[in-house]
Amino acid sequence: MGKRVAVVLAGCGVYDGSEIHEASAVLVHLSREGAQAEVYAPNVEQMHVVDHVKGQPTQEKRNVLVESARIARGNIKDLATLDVKELDALIIPGGFGVAKNLSTWATQGKNCVISKEVEDVLKAFHAAKKPIGLCCISPVLAAKIFPGCELTVGHDTECEKWPYAKTAETMKELGCKHINKHVTETHVDAKNKLVTTSAFMCNAPIHQIHDGIGKMVKEVVSLA
Repeated sequence: MGKRVAVVLAGCGVYDGSEIHEASAVLVHLSREGAQAEVYAPNVEQMHVVDHVKGQPTQEKRNVLVESARIARGNIKDLATLDVKELDALIIPGGFGVAKNLSTWATQGKNCVISKEVEDVLKAFHAAKKPIGLCCISPVLAAKIFPGCELTVGHDTECEKWPYAKTAETMKELGCKHINKHVTETHVDAKNKLVTTSAFMCNAPIHQIHDGIGKMVKEVVSLA
């Protein structure tokens, strides 16, 4: 029987939900590793809805669970029903939804609040010593909850290739150790069983992002 891995989504679309390519890569690589993905999302309203053509918020209202179901092809559960005892690992893909719908990082940075449901799930896996995989912006959740942990969101010096490098500096201010890594690499914090990779924090070809997520998934499954 393959490992059962919870994949927590935050909506559907990079600017207001989960990054679709990252979520898809996680599911593809879990399948390749012989693991069973169990997809969850919180049953809450999105912070806002962004028109992905114009890059501007609209007046529309959408639900995180309903939108995430698009990526999961309908096979999804309410995050409130997640039971850590039935699962072997947790993975949270990136996308602005992590910083808008799972937390308030987008508006409050290091002073953000993480959704209680999401925080409880992360703490439950951590307490059970079960591995947690995070990519793109989602490592900020661990930075906020697990002081002193080791994480990567890529590089900490801003440039054309690393447009979001200031995130690494903010994470350091929260007391965690940031490890610079290339997009195709991961960092494993063995003590906390945290596996992180930068994904779309890097301005890189999509196949490199896919490969980096593949390494993260492989590490998570091997630790489970």
